[in-house]
Amino acid sequence: MKDSFSDFNAHGTGGQHPAADNAAESLAPDLLAAIRRYEQALMGNNTAVLSDLFANDPDGIPSVRSDDKGVLAGHTAISTFRSRRRNAPTRTLRRRIARQMDESTACVVSQFDKATGGSVIQTQVWQRIGESGTWKIVMAHLTYPTPAIDRSIWRVVGSPLVEATKPGPLSGMTVAVKDLYAVQGQRIGAGNPAFLRTSPVCAESAPAVRLLLNAGAQITGIAQTDEFAYSLAGTNVHYGTPPNPKAPGHVSGGSSSGPASAVACGQVDIGLGTDTAGSIRIPASYQGLWGIRTTHGRISCEAVHPLSQSFDTVGWMTRDAQTLEFAGKALMPDKDTVKSVAKLLVSPKLDECVTADVREAFSRFRAVSRSAVRSGRIGMLGDCDEVQFDSQMLDNLLSIFQAVRGYEAWRNNGDWVGGHYADLAPEIAARFECDSHIPQSRYEQGLEHLRQARSMVRNLLGSNVLLIPSASSTAPAVAHTGDTEGIENARAHTLRLTSIAGVAGLPAVNIPLETADGLPCGACLLGPAGSDKLLIRIAKELYRNSM
Repeated sequence: MKDSFSDFNAHGTGGQHPAADNAAESLAPDLLAAIRRYEQALMGNNTAVLSDLFANDPDGIPSVRSDDKGVLAGHTAISTFRSRRRNAPTRTLRRRIARQMDESTACVVSQFDKATGGSVIQTQVWQRIGESGTWKIVMAHLTYPTPAIDRSIWRVVGSPLVEATKPGPLSGMTVAVKDLYAVQGQRIGAGNPAFLRTSPVCAESAPAVRLLLNAGAQITGIAQTDEFAYSLAGTNVHYGTPPNPKAPGHVSGGSSSGPASAVACGQVDIGLGTDTAGSIRIPASYQGLWGIRTTHGRISCEAVHPLSQSFDTVGWMTRDAQTLEFAGKALMPDKDTVKSVAKLLVSPKLDECVTADVREAFSRFRAVSRSAVRSGRIGMLGDCDEVQFDSQMLDNLLSIFQAVRGYEAWRNNGDWVGGHYADLAPEIAARFECDSHIPQSRYEQGLEHLRQARSMVRNLLGSNVLLIPSASSTAPAVAHTGDTEGIENARAHTLRLTSIAGVAGLPAVNIPLETADGLPCGACLLGPAGSDKLLIRIAKELYRNSM
């Protein structure tokens, strides 16, 4: 066994200090060469060399790279993550401690000074791989300096930002508020720094915020949103993409992206968001969270920056169903207008809308749920049945949704957006530009079609609950700047599913599931209007019986 240790005091400006490896000569020469090759490739952002130096899952066991944002398992996932990194790090080696356990295994711990401040600790396990005995990394972990505020998640944070008004059932719980809600003494930024600068200071908090404060919760901070809540991806060109700890290297889901990441990362208990086209259900599905969009109009959207009043709803996300239910009691102190439901409805035709991995996970949950209902284990449901949503029906619902939402989005934001196109992400600007050309006659026709479609979907569901996939896929990978095709495709397919609840104005709960590869996805349970709290209880029971 060979050990080596380097410790020195001189500071460098980037790359590697010349004295860093003096004590590393006791390592096997080819290992030392591999370590140096890795560092050179990292500094040069040479993704081909970096990919080559990570072992390609020897003996069927995945190689691992982990950091504060999560775990990447498998050579493909690690290489894909590397390929999407935009900039090479600038850092100086400060200290390296290496222990060669035997002729084929070594552990290397390195400390680097970051050019931007603070230190990075990098721990790597190297092994000789294959007949050639080439040194490869099989495990790597990086510990980064902890930022005071992760700007991709938070716009402003306090300790807390707002104290609870009084003790209550949510005492001790913390909340991330989406940057669309008025919070007394703060401004609404709507995910855009130029808009934030022009916003007035809020004289009082939105009703939904006050309900949480009156129930004993405290507001940790105001969390980021996609610009004007006009996306389902969770990407924001101004503040960055909030992390997805359940799927590192993948988008967080939007537009309630900041609150979702704050919950998933364990920074708060409740993420207060909004849902117009799926902005609660999608980030919840992508990040393995519980989430609910409430019946349209049940919770006041007063003092919430609007996207489309015909569809905007209050919603929230939590890590567990019990907290989702606790928050629901605080935010909906009134009683459900629906006391019971009859059947669990499913629509196998909708399986065509989702990718194979999501289809497999959802189908398994659906089968278990149907069995539980038919065996009487779900006392709130008496039977199961099927209902048909064909492609033409979904296309019609989405067309109605897009016409009405687009007109209202421009009516609500056009005065500001029209003078600030250059301050918007290109895809958001393009949506608003398209919306600006929707004539009032088409909008009025859309409203009439919306009334008809809302009635049709509600009659189709009746006094039952409907189980469908929450999203068309797992979270898409974070794209290069300007390379948004995959994210936009996922958005288009997902909207066909989310528009069912959106057009009908129905409550919908995301139940977290996982694919065979361990990526988060979701099952969405829709219920009759006014069944919100009952719907949460039914979702809890379906999930419990699937375990």
